Amino acid sequence: QVQLEESGGGLAQPGASLRLSCEASGASSGGTMGWFRQAPGKEREFVAAIRWSGGNTAYADTVKGRFTISRDGAKTAAYLQMNNLKPEDTAVYYCVRTSRRLILSALSLHSQYDYWGQGTQVTVSS
Repeated sequence: QVQLEESGGGLAQPGASLRLSCEASGASSGGTMGWFRQAPGKEREFVAAIRWSGGNTAYADTVKGRFTISRDGAKTAAYLQMNNLKPEDTAVYYCVRTSRRLILSALSLHSQYDYWGQGTQVTVSS
């Protein structure tokens, strides 16, 4: 059984940085991992994703240029480096994974991911 454990959330001031980590226990290398987020009163939205083979990435327009997703194949872990944080980035961030290598057009679809973490809160406020 694959389990995803997120860490690294917290409180940050606008313009600051945070780094989220997600470790996938019980998973082999390969597949696709990513991050979604959900703010209070809003729908869940795609943030970023990465394909293990090739390292292809995809980002939501709202975070492009500020967030960077990466992976560590040796640990089956994914990371989300968040720079220049804005108050509108405040949300619960969920790590996701599938053992399948998704096609690029499917990276942003939450229905394509089989495993979800419990979520980690990110709050951006002065």
